[in-house]
Amino acid sequence: MLYYLAYKLIGFWTPFNVFQYITFRAGGAVLTSLLICLIFGGYFIKKLKEFKINQTIRNDGPQTHQAKVGTPTMGGLLILISILISVLLWARLDNVFILLLLLGTTYLGFLGFMDDYLKLVKKNSKGISARWKLLWQTIFAILVAVAIYFMPPNTAFLTKINIPYLKEVFIDLSYFYFVFIVIEIVGSSNAVNLTDGLDGLAVVCIIIAAFALSVFAYLAGHINISEYLKIVHVAGAGEIAVFLFAVVGAGLGFLWFNAHPAEIFMGDTGSLFLGGILGMSAILIKQELILVLLGGIFVAEALSVLIQVSVFKRTKKRMFLMAPLHHHFELKGWQETKVVIRFWIVGIILAILSFASLKLR
Repeated sequence: MLYYLAYKLIGFWTPFNVFQYITFRAGGAVLTSLLICLIFGGYFIKKLKEFKINQTIRNDGPQTHQAKVGTPTMGGLLILISILISVLLWARLDNVFILLLLLGTTYLGFLGFMDDYLKLVKKNSKGISARWKLLWQTIFAILVAVAIYFMPPNTAFLTKINIPYLKEVFIDLSYFYFVFIVIEIVGSSNAVNLTDGLDGLAVVCIIIAAFALSVFAYLAGHINISEYLKIVHVAGAGEIAVFLFAVVGAGLGFLWFNAHPAEIFMGDTGSLFLGGILGMSAILIKQELILVLLGGIFVAEALSVLIQVSVFKRTKKRMFLMAPLHHHFELKGWQETKVVIRFWIVGIILAILSFASLKLR
């Protein structure tokens, strides 16, 4: 919105020209979403307490978590609103990538909201069943795959994925690429959801991944830089950086209240759409596989659940003390804050390794 307003006002005052720069608008997006969370976070928490929308805690989990009973949840709604307002203000709304990300944010955010609403307000302990939740996520991911088929980020590389660290090495998945898109979006959405179990854990890992992907998006959208780095050029991808910076700002604002001991949890309302954003962004900038490395924490958390369930069904024994993985370390005696900070450190290392793929080719 501000981009178009500034475009009309440039003739009256040339400094409005700065709104044409992606870096300037990305900075505006991060500050806007951050301030919205900080200013309205306290009021939002107060209202959630009034409506008694509180987190329920598993009895079979670490006993230290029982102190979290009564903590307001559905904080993802605050993140969602902050991102939407910031993006509508600072991003170019004629950009197809922004429209897709806005659609994904709204769709998956609503799905997560309904799940939380059924569990916490309607007192339906199951909320939306796992099967139905997976079905609705898959339907959306299929719609994204169809959109990419008709409006590919780069026509020459429509069904090809780059192998990180290898110079101009691509694998053509043909029509299976669209199945791959569905798996990545649904997988990333659920992986972030599984990671959201400790104070500040998921949100900081999201901030790290979103920031790193924003750099990749900016580079992919710059024709000269993308050619120099030998990465796929995606015209218009720079706008994705504006969107992801709004995610970073909202994440930082939410962390202010979600840091240990958390005053609020994001719930499925936040985790489902934030994970979906990461998956969609990686696909739109043609860095599909880098997300596996960059989001290694999310991958490990999801795999720990899959392994635990698979092994238990076969042997009636547990591979981990408890899944997802962060609970395993808690039951081994690590303090919650130690688990969280060490996972953050791993997330930062993975981001650095991801950036290294830009030159190690």
